Amino acid sequence: MSPSITHVTLAANEASEHRTLIIALFALFVLATLGITIWAGRQTKDAADFYAGGRQFSAFQNGLAVSGDYMSAASFLGIAGAIALFGYDGFLYSIGFLVAWLVALLLVAEPLRNSGRYTMGDVLAYRMRQRPVRTAAGTSTIVVSIFYLLAQMAGAGVLVSLLLGITSDAGKILIVALVGVLMIVYVSIGGMKGTTWVQMVKAVLLIGGTILITFLVLLKFNFNISDLLGSAAENSGKGEAFLEPGLQYGADGTTKLDFISLGIALVLGTAGLPHILIRFYTVPNAKAARKSVNWAIGIIGGFYLMTIALGFGAAALISQEEIIASNPSGNTAAPLLALHLGGVDSAWGAILLATISAVAFATILAVVAGLTLASSSSFAHDIYANVIRKGKATEKEEMRAARWATVLIGVVSIALGALARDLNVAGLVALAFAVAASANLPTILYSLFWKRFTTQGALWSIYGGLIVAVGLVLFSPVVSGDPKAMFPDVDFAWFPLKNPGIISIPFGFLMGWLGTVLSKEEPDAKKYAELEVRSLTGTGAH
Repeated sequence: MSPSITHVTLAANEASEHRTLIIALFALFVLATLGITIWAGRQTKDAADFYAGGRQFSAFQNGLAVSGDYMSAASFLGIAGAIALFGYDGFLYSIGFLVAWLVALLLVAEPLRNSGRYTMGDVLAYRMRQRPVRTAAGTSTIVVSIFYLLAQMAGAGVLVSLLLGITSDAGKILIVALVGVLMIVYVSIGGMKGTTWVQMVKAVLLIGGTILITFLVLLKFNFNISDLLGSAAENSGKGEAFLEPGLQYGADGTTKLDFISLGIALVLGTAGLPHILIRFYTVPNAKAARKSVNWAIGIIGGFYLMTIALGFGAAALISQEEIIASNPSGNTAAPLLALHLGGVDSAWGAILLATISAVAFATILAVVAGLTLASSSSFAHDIYANVIRKGKATEKEEMRAARWATVLIGVVSIALGALARDLNVAGLVALAFAVAASANLPTILYSLFWKRFTTQGALWSIYGGLIVAVGLVLFSPVVSGDPKAMFPDVDFAWFPLKNPGIISIPFGFLMGWLGTVLSKEEPDAKKYAELEVRSLTGTGAH
């Protein structure tokens, strides 16, 4: 038996020997969060409570919840794995995810909080024809959320499989289904209040767990980061190339283009993510929205700095073969690092593995709840209440529609998550960022800052960006034609890049401009003036 397989077998055995402890920790978190959800559900009286948590959260609370919503399985599992396998190139995910917050802070957070009520569609519908733009906004929100949900489901399947020693595909699919059922329960019962409290608890756990692992990694190398990086480079088998650009994205012109595409998607995507945008509505005013983003930048920035210790620590202490044997995309690098830090054959190693894995599972559940809430809210508020019922639905009917939408989105996510279980979760999230930046961001920015922007421009921008982004993903190596693809045994990939951002994002902006200049519709100057005053000053904001 090869050393890599031996170590993975040891990890699985260690997990199985302490399975009672592992299951107890998982059960404790699930029960605790269900308790929070039920408590919050009892306080959810109307639509403002369900969609926006009654707008009662402080800037710090919302900043913590935003961090909990943003630091997903991609951040904890995917980035650690990407760094462990590709060194410097893997760390680019951390940089991109963090820098993206500047766009959200400077251009989107405050105007959006002032202009909208519950969803992205509220902002667009303020000065345009309600039914078509709400339909488009609702469709885009659901598609982006499902892309993002894929990553969380894949992460859950990988994580619990490692801990419980499940190797069969049926077992992994069952785990994905379990996560889906839990997220349906969280959102249906707790709404935004329950989801926000779960995200705050999860953010504290994740930061705490990451600080612990970072401390233990640095302790192992006497707090000498140079020694850590040197050991990682040597143990990776790639030498100095491991610490330099190009290991993943420098092989040829295509991979270099892929890197540029990924970078654009990461930096511009955050400001268009529906589950992040709706978080700005949970605070009482725009000032609190801006402050909450400042808090989020501080918390998230600290976390992403620590991913250096997670990823390079895994590369330094675990062989590349062992990481790949456990999961081809490196998604289990962080839990394996915890096991090695504690000792592969010790109770302390098993406790650390179980704790970090429970934190990662908490991460997945909290982000999944936020995503499901964003998409079900958009369906109920934009599509059901304002398009199907033409604004005549009662709050009770709207909330019932949101709960049914939660169930439907949960089922779709379970089905797609089962197919994506072997893909790197950071890469999957990058796809969601690309779709969000292609369809949502151009429309939001044009709507807030361009006086001439029309309904046709909004529709062309959303549908154009959405169709091109999703279409290019479908015909990319992510779906077929690659050993790590969703369907590795078939090949219908003609688009060479794994991220469509370099084409789909400029296309979304172009279509918004083209749709507007070719439109015969006269923009409502009075409505734009009202929106401008409201977005900049908060006058008349909900």
